[in-house]
Amino acid sequence: MNSVWQKLTLTNLSLSDSQWLNASYLYGLVNGSLHNWRRGSWLMQWGEPLGFVLLAIVFSLAPFVNTALIGFLLLASAAFWVLLTVSDNTQEHLTPIHLLILLYWGIATLAMVVSPAKTAAFSGWVKLTLYLLLFALGSLVLRSPKLRSWLISVYLLVSLIVSFYGIRQWIDQVEPLATWNDPNSAQANVTRVYSYLGNPNLLGGYLLPAIALSFVAIFAWRSWAQKSLAVTILVVNCACLRYTGSRGSWIGFIAVMFAMLILMWYWWSIYMPRFWQTWSLPIAVGSLGGLLILAVVLLEPLRNRVLSIFAGRQDSSNNFRINVWMSVFDMIRDRPILGIGPGNDVFNKIYPLYQRPRYSALSSYSVPLEIVVETGFIGLTAFLWLLLVTFNQGVLQLKRLRDASNNQGYWLIGAMAAMVGLMGHGLVDTVWYRPQINTLWWLMVAIIASYYGREQLTINN
Repeated sequence: MNSVWQKLTLTNLSLSDSQWLNASYLYGLVNGSLHNWRRGSWLMQWGEPLGFVLLAIVFSLAPFVNTALIGFLLLASAAFWVLLTVSDNTQEHLTPIHLLILLYWGIATLAMVVSPAKTAAFSGWVKLTLYLLLFALGSLVLRSPKLRSWLISVYLLVSLIVSFYGIRQWIDQVEPLATWNDPNSAQANVTRVYSYLGNPNLLGGYLLPAIALSFVAIFAWRSWAQKSLAVTILVVNCACLRYTGSRGSWIGFIAVMFAMLILMWYWWSIYMPRFWQTWSLPIAVGSLGGLLILAVVLLEPLRNRVLSIFAGRQDSSNNFRINVWMSVFDMIRDRPILGIGPGNDVFNKIYPLYQRPRYSALSSYSVPLEIVVETGFIGLTAFLWLLLVTFNQGVLQLKRLRDASNNQGYWLIGAMAAMVGLMGHGLVDTVWYRPQINTLWWLMVAIIASYYGREQLTINN
């Protein structure tokens, strides 16, 4: 059974000495073909720091600029990754995660080729490719613990600005930009903040990784000033998330908390007495569950918003999603193998053929459903396999870092918890596909991949 698991998760796969890679003419042409040029180039001696600058620009500007500019920055990042790759003659940056991402991209490519709306699907394929190349650049650059910590710090500081503005909107009782609440409910006039992102659900999804990473920053950052900043970022982000009123992001927040409890218990368990090794996790999980129930019982606005999740079709938002999901099921039934092709453009062309009257939609409002719609059940299988391999690699590297008492493991915990939170949110929404969120998703995957076979067993800042 253990052998099957290792094969399924590619645990023992070694790419650094792969005979296939070494014998591949195409790989040899792409990888390292400009290595001699890089050795003689003064600028490219700073290749990884320059890649960090590009990534920092992407995550600094993403909440504040339009998607066209984000797309341009992603294109620049992709081009720079190509330049780094063709001038690097090592395979150290390749991981099992890369292989599964390549598989998923290949399936998406095939789905684009057989799509009933190929031009629209090609647009979505280009966007997906840019996101995946952002992952590739991130996993290469973030192998440096210092650059990894700096990039996470950049994102956390930007999230603090975003959350401060969101809280200011709550104080000012900002007017909504659309009908975000059921007009017939007790929450009809409740303020929902959206900060610079223009939508409460999008803001909530953006803050989930910031909450996970700011929590672990309390332990990863060394000085008391840094720890105080981490606490401030955590509190402000949690408050802003509360004011979004986004039920999907609240689900994601609960998922983050439980994932964080499990991973932090795993990290600290080797230092605990036997009794606490056995009982600390059940006690912590039970206590957290009790606190959440108590908050829902005692806080009426929170209680009303949470109970609306279970109101079925009596809540207008729920009713809208249910009708969209029914139409999406029909789309999946007609193209179950490879779907309609990637991207929202092709969805907008095909969905009107299936939609219920008055229930137009730009997406399926569920990430798993969206993956099946776009790439079929073959694509969903590849994506789930990617998640399995990614989390398995995360746990393996976490164990190695824990045994070495390397505090860089905290960032690994934060990345995995953030992914769990984003997927929890993604069960009932598709803000995951917006560039402000999708870039963060692939950043979290890149953080996990960056630990593969490279992290030094020393305590780093």
